[in-house]
Amino acid sequence: MVSGYVLILAVLMLGGMIATIGDRVGTRVGKARLSLFNLRPRQTATLVSIATGSVISASTLALLFGVSSQLRTGVFELGRIQADLANAEADLAQAQATQSSVEADLESATDERQRALSRLQEINQSLNQAVAQQEATEGQLRQTQSQLDAVSQQAATLRQSTDVLRVQRDNLLQQQAAIGSQIAQRDRAISELDQQIAQRDQQIAQREQLLADLEVEQDFLEQQVADLQNQFQGLFRGNIALNRNQEILVGQGRAENRAQAEEFVASFLIEANRLVARAIAPGAFIDQQILLIGNREVEALISRLASGEDYVVRLLSAANYITGEPCVVQGGEPCVQVFIDATPNQQVYAQGERLATVALESPPFGDRQLVERLNLLLAAAQFRARQDGVVSDTLQVADNRPETILSFLETVQQLGQTVDLQAIAATDIFTAGPVQIHLAAVSDGRILFQTNRPALPLENSTGLRDRDRR
Repeated sequence: MVSGYVLILAVLMLGGMIATIGDRVGTRVGKARLSLFNLRPRQTATLVSIATGSVISASTLALLFGVSSQLRTGVFELGRIQADLANAEADLAQAQATQSSVEADLESATDERQRALSRLQEINQSLNQAVAQQEATEGQLRQTQSQLDAVSQQAATLRQSTDVLRVQRDNLLQQQAAIGSQIAQRDRAISELDQQIAQRDQQIAQREQLLADLEVEQDFLEQQVADLQNQFQGLFRGNIALNRNQEILVGQGRAENRAQAEEFVASFLIEANRLVARAIAPGAFIDQQILLIGNREVEALISRLASGEDYVVRLLSAANYITGEPCVVQGGEPCVQVFIDATPNQQVYAQGERLATVALESPPFGDRQLVERLNLLLAAAQFRARQDGVVSDTLQVADNRPETILSFLETVQQLGQTVDLQAIAATDIFTAGPVQIHLAAVSDGRILFQTNRPALPLENSTGLRDRDRR
């Protein structure tokens, strides 16, 4: 501020001094009547005054430019400075816009990171649940496989015993036929040889006695076969009429209002009561209620059915009950505890969906190996269907004809290469069931043939069937 005042004062003083000098020079030039450049004295004085003013202006500018660098910059570089200022303002605006965009991107990235972390946590939870469920499923599958192996071994033993008894029975029938033939021969011999009638009669009596003994033995053996068959079935049934969690009755119900729902539940429970009475007390007439079920369960079932949706209703035993249960036979209070499970009848599998797969390796394949792998495949398909919510245990393979399955196994046997056997849904499968499947032979992800579309001609379509009979 002070330097500015000093500069102004110096300019004024310099201007005054130069003006005074110019005036005196002009006065002297005028008095002396000097002439420059062949001009008149008056014109010469005017020229001197002009020169003096120019010197004043030049000295002033020189002083200002010499003292103030800002003034020099403002006068000579003002245009460039204004252009730089405009560029700087444009750059500032662009930088601010870029900063806003970067801040928006940063905020979006932060939100995306939070969402990704949330999804990662959900995926980890789902993965942990899936691993736990897989472990539980594998444990149940191993348990089921061990039970299946035990039952298969028992069934094989009983079949061997039955085959032995059948062979013995066939031998007895052959002996009986031979004895009949001998009797006929003896009859012809009696007509020809009268002298041997008495001896022949005695022999005939002996043969008839032997035949009677053989028939008695045959009846005994047939009874043993029947007993063995009953024992074979008894291995699965035992003396327990109802097992814990055993399915007593399954029904598919849908009601438009509460009245229809009550009617369905009433008829359902009556039929279930009849089935339980027949299972626990076969041959006895029981006309009273023996099922013990809570009113809340019945009311809840009626309310669900009255919603108009399609439900699969199952009645299951809550405990084990033996044949001839005293509380049922003696006609006491309802004592067979049951519970009701109502599940919406929804689609579980779509047509063409794979239910189970087993590997068939190391050809050539024997009949027993094929049958065992097929049984394992069917058991795995049933197990998975139950795990996924299908309540029906009915499993239908292809057209449900043994010839179709045998033809499929023959084709696998004739193929003579490593394949995977797969159970594929033949139709859309719902909660109510049944489980209808096709069998398929797959190699490297490609279906070679299946029960509904055989792809290979069979050279001997009866080979496996005959071996299976033997």
